[in-house]
Amino acid sequence: MALQAKVQPISREFELFMAQDLGPKARSAMLAAFAAETIEEAKQANKQVLGVVPPYDVFVDGQEGAALTSVKPDGVIRAEFELVNEALAWIYQQLETHSPRLTGQYASSHVLFADGQEASVTNPPPAQEYVFVNTTPYARKIEGDKKSGRPPSSPQAPDGVYQAVATLARKFSNVAKVTFSYQTVMGGERNPAIIVRLR
Repeated sequence: MALQAKVQPISREFELFMAQDLGPKARSAMLAAFAAETIEEAKQANKQVLGVVPPYDVFVDGQEGAALTSVKPDGVIRAEFELVNEALAWIYQQLETHSPRLTGQYASSHVLFADGQEASVTNPPPAQEYVFVNTTPYARKIEGDKKSGRPPSSPQAPDGVYQAVATLARKFSNVAKVTFSYQTVMGGERNPAIIVRLR
C-alpha cells in the first residue's frame, strides 16, 4: 500500500506568487519545479528512515509517469511512496537476522498475515493490518515472558526476537503503528507477534 503526497501550490505566498502576471506556461514550469524539489525532499527523508529510497510512482494530472513539466497551470502532481512494503521487508529481514540458529527451523518459520490471510513478504497485498508471527511451537520460549519474569530461553537471542524487533521497527511510526503482542497460530498456540497497523 502506498502513502500518497499531493504536490500543489499549498502556501498562500506561493499561490500569490504564481498568480502574479504569469502566463500558463510559466505557472506550469513553477509548479513542476516546486514538485521536483518536494519529491526530492521526500526521497531524502525516506532514505534517512529506511536506509534506501523506497519505490515510488508519480502522477501528473492523473497520468502515471508523465513528465512533471506537462502539468497544467492549475494541475496536481501526486507522488506515491511504497513505504509500508519497505517497512514490512525491513521487519522480516530483522526477524531473520535476530533469529537463533540452532537448527534453522525458527528462522525459516516467520509468517506474514495481511488482514488475517497468509501473504508474501515480497509482494504483500493492500491491508489495514499486517501480522508477523513465528509458527514453531517453541517460539514463546525463545521470546520469554516479561510479565511472569521468565527470561528468553535462547542464549543466541538473550532479549528475545519479536519484542526487540518491534521496538526497533517503531522508526516507521510515521507510516504505521507497530506493536508487540501474542497471536494464536496453528494448533492453538499463542506465539509472539509483531502487528503493523496502517495509520
